[in-house]
Amino acid sequence: MKNKTIIIIVGPTAVGKTRIAIELARHLTTKIISADSRQCFRELDIGVAKPSRTELESIHHYFINSHSIEDEVNAAIFEKLALKWAGEIFQEHENAIMVGGTGLYIRGFCEGLDEIPAVDPYIRREIQLQYEQNGIAGLQEEMLLTDPDFYKNGELQNPQRLMRALEVMRSTGRSISSYRSKQKKQRPFQMIKIGLLLDKETLHSNIDKRVDIMMEAGLLEEAKSLLPLRHLNGLQTVGYTELFSYLDGIISLEQAIDLIKKNTKQYAKRQMTWFRKYSEIRWLKPGDWQPAKMITQS
Repeated sequence: MKNKTIIIIVGPTAVGKTRIAIELARHLTTKIISADSRQCFRELDIGVAKPSRTELESIHHYFINSHSIEDEVNAAIFEKLALKWAGEIFQEHENAIMVGGTGLYIRGFCEGLDEIPAVDPYIRREIQLQYEQNGIAGLQEEMLLTDPDFYKNGELQNPQRLMRALEVMRSTGRSISSYRSKQKKQRPFQMIKIGLLLDKETLHSNIDKRVDIMMEAGLLEEAKSLLPLRHLNGLQTVGYTELFSYLDGIISLEQAIDLIKKNTKQYAKRQMTWFRKYSEIRWLKPGDWQPAKMITQS
């Protein structure tokens, strides 16, 4: 395994990771492990920007359509699955590709995470209701009182991370931060981390265009079909929560679309803040995104 290499492609949403990963996988004749915490759910499609059916047929992707939205999926589970999948790929190929924007999942794969005890489903539902009623400010207030460590160092603008941290605190009496490995685990293969970089104006334009394309492709109808499942954690995410507010009569459709664009840009900013913490990521601009260049410069 020491001669095996996994190339990890990261970056903000709408930067073009899927296309580049597929081009690189074709160039290396290998397979892809997705590191996206929402594309794994079969019930979600348009709103999570999954690779197209043609793309999925051309290159095998692990962790796409692999779970039901009612399944428990978290970074620790992903770590175990991704290590198993990497081992399967390395049996036939010298290289593997990982691509995604979920920073915690990628960190878990690269460095390891301590296993977190199961969360009481009643507590999870209680926190989701709290978020629906009081918004992100209510979660932040409780976090300040109950888990000051996470409040100081965690992702306070990310409702999914806040709800997850509160679930763990209420269920175990311990901060989620206490379960994170203090010492990096050693992996038996090489890792190359590549970040895709676009200027802010181009990235924001990509996001606006992609949201418009999603709406034309039927995102509103998809959100309607998911209304009975809206309480699940997997649907507390950009692209769906805004349309649920429209379907509840709280905001207009135009306002919902504008909010999706705004919140997606904020999410992209949070992704970049996360990934910029890691000095080992080599950031590339579009002129260096060709597979041959990416490999020779690594």
